[in-house]
Amino acid sequence: MSFKITEKVTWVGKIDWELRRFHGDEYSTHRGTSYNSYLIRDKKNVLIDTVWKPFDEEFVDNLKKEIDLNEIDYIIANHGEIDHSGSLPLLMKEIPEVPIYCTAAGAKILKAHYHEDWNFVKVKTGDTLDIGENKLTFIEAKMLHWPDSMFTYMGGENILFSNDAFGQHYASDLMYNDLVDQAELYQEAMKYYANILTPFSPLVIKKIEEVLSSNVPVNMIATSHGVIWRDNPTQIVEKYLEWAKEYQENQITIVYDSMWNATRRMAEAIEEGIKIEDKNVVVKLFNAAHADKNDIITEIFKSKAILIGASTVNNSILSSISGILDMIKGLGFKNKKAAAFGSYGWSGESVKIITERLKDAKLEVINDGIKELWNPDEEGLNRCMEYGINFAKNL
Repeated sequence: MSFKITEKVTWVGKIDWELRRFHGDEYSTHRGTSYNSYLIRDKKNVLIDTVWKPFDEEFVDNLKKEIDLNEIDYIIANHGEIDHSGSLPLLMKEIPEVPIYCTAAGAKILKAHYHEDWNFVKVKTGDTLDIGENKLTFIEAKMLHWPDSMFTYMGGENILFSNDAFGQHYASDLMYNDLVDQAELYQEAMKYYANILTPFSPLVIKKIEEVLSSNVPVNMIATSHGVIWRDNPTQIVEKYLEWAKEYQENQITIVYDSMWNATRRMAEAIEEGIKIEDKNVVVKLFNAAHADKNDIITEIFKSKAILIGASTVNNSILSSISGILDMIKGLGFKNKKAAAFGSYGWSGESVKIITERLKDAKLEVINDGIKELWNPDEEGLNRCMEYGINFAKNL
């Protein structure tokens, strides 16, 4: 499958309908993904990015149907991560002398991945490549989300090839933002931002403001995953600015794990108390052992406050909650309040441990949490409900 997005630019990527895990097993892809590669035909012919290695033979065979490989003048590697560069080794066996344009960090990363000393041309922000009727301008986008990341802007056609920025793990044969289900599109775009780009939010703001200040027209944003933004393409840029600025909605997320349902019952009673105090707030509950961790992180990203609960086990906390707390710390969420809760049998360390982990993640812990011995009775559940009421009041 290939298709023209303009007279000069053809999509030559791969839709991966089956993908359900990405970054090893660290990221869930419920709706699959696409690996977007683009072929520009001008006086000079340019290939922007490739696809993941499992599809390298298919990619090269299909590319040969589009163009004689010897007619490719330049390759641009906007990012060296395997899902974008995985087909390079097979392709470069066919055209080993073709120059690869990338950042200095990109050249290092590609050499480290593939142990090949290809013809790298290192570029930085503002460097250009004249390809005929159009000119390509390179824009470094360091840590969005790797050190080597960059954008390529195609003047004349006014297309921003943004690589991972503004993308989504979303498989669709429709391939344009105005043709797909908008709720699905923005759900996947937010999940992508929340789980991957959140730690780099200050850099996102800085880079977007830098690009916007150049006042270049953008008719299309051609990402490396998911659909292409062609209808009001800067709508996703505006969303990124919103998400990067300590984003929150009127939502509280409660995440817990429970050995014998005591902590679950506490979570439900706390939720009931929150709703007594504030009928308009959205409250969502997740059992971390059963729910998808990336979906949980997306809901935490949306929330103004979170409650984390776990039973005490082996003088510590349940592993699913420990994993979520590690993710929360690593992503560096800002402007969110938090507290802990949990049940226990004899030692009862879980609430203290969770509280310290929340503080370590730089969240604003608003109280010492609540714990209940064994399975809470009616009085215990009432205490949890009152705790929920007070938690909501303190927001």
